[in-house]
Parts: sequence; C-alpha cells; structure tokens
Amino acid sequence: MKKSEIVRKSYTKIAKKYANQRNLYPNKELLMKFKRYMQKGSKVLDLGCGAGVPISKFLVSNGYNVTGIDFADGMLKLAKRNVPRAKFIKMDMTKMNFKPNSFDGAVSFYAIIHVSRKKHSRIYKSLHRILINNAIILVNAGGNKEWEEIAEDYIGVPMFWSFYSPKRTLGIIKNAGFEIIWNKILKLGGETQFWVMARNQK
Repeated sequence: MKKSEIVRKSYTKIAKKYANQRNLYPNKELLMKFKRYMQKGSKVLDLGCGAGVPISKFLVSNGYNVTGIDFADGMLKLAKRNVPRAKFIKMDMTKMNFKPNSFDGAVSFYAIIHVSRKKHSRIYKSLHRILINNAIILVNAGGNKEWEEIAEDYIGVPMFWSFYSPKRTLGIIKNAGFEIIWNKILKLGGETQFWVMARNQK
C-alpha cells in the first residue's frame, strides 16, 4: 500500500477517536501568534484540516473565511458537522489546484509531517502560488531531527511520518519563496515538534 494511502485510510478509520484526543496538543498560543498577523475577514486555508476542531473552529470563531482541505473522508464528514461555517474540500495537499492569490494565509497542524518529505517542497511551492504577497503561513513542519517511519500501531492503526531536519526544512520553505518570521522546536503533548511561521514573498 502507498504511504499516502496508509495515512488516508487510517485517518478515516480513527477520525472520531483522533478528534476526541486533540486536546492533548495545546494550540491556542500558536493560533494567537498567527492571529496577530491576520485581519478579520481574511481568507485562510487549513491544510490537513482533519475534523475541523480545534483549528478551523478557532479560525472561524475569530472572524476568518476558512477553507479546509483533507483527503480522509471520515475527517471531512466530521469537519462539516463540527464547523458548518467553514468550507471543506476533499483534496490532497500535494495536488492543490486553487487559483493564484486565492488566500491571505494558511495553517497546517500535524499534517505535512504525514506526507513523504520528498513532496514537502511541492507543498510550499504550491502555497507560494495560491497565497497573496505577504500572506502568512504557520506550519508544524517536522520534529527536531530528520525522521521517516511507518508505525504499526498509532491509536490502533498503521501510520506514516516523514520530515527533514529543521535546518533543511527552513531551506525548503525559503526556496519556495517565503521569508522566515519565526521558528522553534516545541514540546507539545509529549512530542517534539518543529514549528515555522513565514511570510510569502512575490
């Protein structure tokens, strides 16, 4: 089975269970950091939106026009129910087909890390194209080192993770056309995560 299929099928299978344990990961401080750069009414893309909570829900409740994308049917079904004021689309983030300059900002929480790292550059280049000039991105871009693994049991299903080192990841984001505003390795929910905020430069 392709690695992307492992992720898609597993997240569809555990959609409810995963959504219920999302409060293990404190997100508010990160979202408030993003909010400081974004005006109300801004069009924000949520890549790998999952069940829509808490990320898309926070964005909508703070006055943003939210579009969430995910390729797991189970997650999208929950997202539409959980955040009816957002728009949710079934889409693979490595094949985004939005028009240029469609969004004012984008976030991705715990999603890019499930895409083969060889495709990360493609994701950031697509974001550069579909975001307006000076748009802000906030992404969970990896961990504290290079890593790739297929685990047999993640909440009862197989799961795939893949990312480069923080240094290489920053290079990929810069090469895609972004200026790095902030980056930090954080310990959240018992995990070590690498977070990046960057500004689109056209």
